[in-house]
Parts: sequence; structure tokens; C-alpha cells
Amino acid sequence: MFKILKYSFYDLMRSRWSYVYFLFYLMLGFVLLFLNNDLSKAVITLMNVIIILVPLIGTIFGVMYYYNSKEFTELLLAQPVKRSSIFLGQYFGVALSLAMSLVIGLGLPFIFYGIFNSDAIANFSLLLITGVFLTLIFTALAFVIALTNDNKIKGFGYAILLWLFLAVIYDGIFLMSLVFFEDYPLDKFSLIATMLNPIDLSRVLILLKMDISALLGYTGAVFQKFFGTNQGIILSSAMLILWVSVPLYFIRRISNRKDF
Repeated sequence: MFKILKYSFYDLMRSRWSYVYFLFYLMLGFVLLFLNNDLSKAVITLMNVIIILVPLIGTIFGVMYYYNSKEFTELLLAQPVKRSSIFLGQYFGVALSLAMSLVIGLGLPFIFYGIFNSDAIANFSLLLITGVFLTLIFTALAFVIALTNDNKIKGFGYAILLWLFLAVIYDGIFLMSLVFFEDYPLDKFSLIATMLNPIDLSRVLILLKMDISALLGYTGAVFQKFFGTNQGIILSSAMLILWVSVPLYFIRRISNRKDF
């Protein structure tokens, strides 16, 4: 698996899209810091980009890499290599290359502007950690979708639909539910619904860390009461790890049972 991971990683690092992805975050970081001239404000602005863009890029890259490397994968399947090792190696190669481009691309501008000597270092670190988790999660979900759909068009369509649902539609349904059932106690419902969406969970964790939970109103007080405790932090971290682990389990299971 590590040999396949290494090959996939170097293959993607030589790809022009990896350089485009890296340069985009590099330029974004310099532009935000140039316009804001304040590390804390730049981190807050960057949060909105990370929460939406990272899942989209992870989803597209994951599906695209699977379909583009299909012939190479078939060659590997003819060798005495475990199927799960092939696909897990490819997944980790894609996810780690994307995560590295994100961390280095954003890290260099902020290091240049003195993030280590700023109070925003904790918020920026949480932002990068959240971005890495979202990359791992949505790349894994993309591989699951690609493995279950041999049709390339359907695979891309389902992947974009998944991102659209979790990034936009889910929030709309969530807000409509809060408005429709406003006469009922919705504290537990809000917490559970937030943890069932990795994008919403990441957004709430970052907002609470930046002490701007007042923007969420009463719901923000509920989140602060739960996620602000050690138990809440441990549970939310466990949920993010679970969001990575479950798709990995399905990648292994589907690849072992699929008839190639």
C-alpha cells in the first residue's frame, strides 16, 4: 500500500493541477494579508473560502484521479496485490498531496507575515487542521462514489451533488427545520444535525475558537455550551475522525467485492 501511496503522491505532485491548487492558496493568502493587513481578520475571511472550496476540490480531485488512473489500476489488479491496498494507497496519495498543497500554500504567506508572533496562531492552526480533515473526508467520499459507479459522467454528477447537498442544501433544510419547529426544544437536534455534516461541524468549531459565536445568536450559545467544553471538543474530534474512517471502510469493502 505504501508503494502505491508513494507513486500516487509523486504522480500528483508532478501534475499541473497540484501546482495550480498550491499557487491558488499561495496567492490567496498574500492577497488577503495585503488587503486586510491584519492576521486575525485574514483568518476569518479565509475560513469562508476553506469551508466551501476544500470539500469541492477534494471531491473533484478524488473522482478525477480514480477515473484517469483506471487503466493503471487494472494493471495493478492483475498483480498479486490486495485490492484494498491498491485503492487505499491511491486514496492516501491523493488526499495527502492535496492536504500538503493546502498547508504549504497557506502557511508560507502567513509565516512571512509573522503568524508565529501573533495571537492568531491558534485560530490559523485550527483552520489548517480543519482543512486537512475536510480534504481527507471528501476525497474518501469521492473514492466511494467512483468505486460504485463505472460510468464516469454519473460518478462526477453524484460527487458534485454530494458536495452541493452538504455545503448548501443541508443548511437550507436545517434552517427550515429550526423555523418550522421553533416552538419545540431544539438544542439536542441542533447539535446532532451539526455533527452529521462535516462542513457545518468544521464551521462551528472555527467560529467558536475565534470567539465570534455571538453571530449565531441563541444557537451560538448552545454550541458554546457544548463544544466549548472538553467533552464537546473530544466528541467533535471523534466525529471528524469517524467521518474519515467510515468512507475508508466502504472503500475497502467495495473494492474487495467489486467485479472489475
